[in-house]
Amino acid sequence: MFCGRDAQLKKLNSIFNSSKFECVIMHGRLRVGKTAILREFIKGKPAIYFAAQETDERYNMVSLTRSVNSHSGGAFSTATHAGIDEIFEHIAKLAMTNRLILVIDDYQYLVSANKDISKIICNLIDKYLKDSRLMMIICGSSAPVMATEALSYDSFFHGKRTAQIKVLPFSFFETKRHYDDFSPFDIAVIYGLTGGVPKYISLMDHELPIEENIKRTFFDSSSFLFEEPASFLRREVRDPSLYNAVLRTIASGLEKNSEIAAAVGLETSACTAYLNNLISFGIVKKHTPITEKAGKKTIYVIEDSFFRFWYRFVPDNLSNVQLGKFGMFWRKVASEIPAFMLTVFEDICREWVEQRNQSGRLPIESVEVGRWWGVNPITKESCRIPIVAYADDDNALFGDCVWQDEPADEDALLSLDERSRLFRYKHRHLFLFSRSGFSDECAAAAARIGANLVMFE
Repeated sequence: MFCGRDAQLKKLNSIFNSSKFECVIMHGRLRVGKTAILREFIKGKPAIYFAAQETDERYNMVSLTRSVNSHSGGAFSTATHAGIDEIFEHIAKLAMTNRLILVIDDYQYLVSANKDISKIICNLIDKYLKDSRLMMIICGSSAPVMATEALSYDSFFHGKRTAQIKVLPFSFFETKRHYDDFSPFDIAVIYGLTGGVPKYISLMDHELPIEENIKRTFFDSSSFLFEEPASFLRREVRDPSLYNAVLRTIASGLEKNSEIAAAVGLETSACTAYLNNLISFGIVKKHTPITEKAGKKTIYVIEDSFFRFWYRFVPDNLSNVQLGKFGMFWRKVASEIPAFMLTVFEDICREWVEQRNQSGRLPIESVEVGRWWGVNPITKESCRIPIVAYADDDNALFGDCVWQDEPADEDALLSLDERSRLFRYKHRHLFLFSRSGFSDECAAAAARIGANLVMFE
């Protein structure tokens, strides 16, 4: 069942309504729902849809020819003899006076079969298509391929593409809106497990307890998700073993480049290259305390919560999973899931703050929302604030998050108040978020100091 993606469909329909040649580059990680968007978009419209396959160039040209034939009633008598020049000339004739969509999906497979395919297609655009009414959509999942072939300044499509659309996983609030068969608590956990990727969400069964969903999808060697991260890396990189090692190291709690490099056995400069590639895939993100410039305090975190969960819990229990011995590890995993979900909850709360900021529903109009960590100069202890947003030299918002079965108590709020005083803002706006509500003492303290209490619903 298709759901959501209104912004992407609106953009595509707006482009479709133009009367000139358009070349749209659509990209985003595998399983994120690009093909579903395209299929929904072309419904009821004149369109040729072609999905490239991981095979040789000849077979892909045969497949493209068949797609053209199915649209134009057998334009080519023998599919095996149509060349790409002939195919695009025919498409140009079809689109010279009438609007026509050509979708080339899984573009990375065309590139792997012929390294010159982007140059060839762009030459054919100049030769046949630029004066037509064709709307061409090039869609691909491989971040390095799409960057090099279609999105970078040096790509052949630079100057040819008229729009680009990056398809991201669902945010938490999109997940909540489109998958309301689950309780709010279960949706939060499922969002944390899947990272908002529609394909992964679809594997969750709303009739099963969340614990059974976790066991069934992550700790069953026959399940789709059991090998998904490893399969993803094998498709994207040449040496997945080192990338796996880097991700396992970050998941274990090491976050600085030097720490990660030492644990994996790499030079720091080499480790930086691996980290940068993982950033380009959307798996890892580099963070610096919001009040500081990038430097010694910069850390690397697994931003994609699906990868974060998988690398934290699956590799260390791989042997027992293969043997089906859940009892050997499940109790430990279950005990650590609340800590994992706290990080997810902090992400959700930051998203809430960002949405409120964009709609002007915060007490400040912040210029940036992030997180902060450092050393308390008085106690000399490390401390962190999960949510910090500042507007100017006088106004800032500070937020903390409580993910537990019991209501948040007064100490949680007073701790946030104390940490916020490490900053010299005249007006400090405090927000305490809680999964399970707030104690009477916490509510009284909030009223006394003017803090905001936000309950997860």
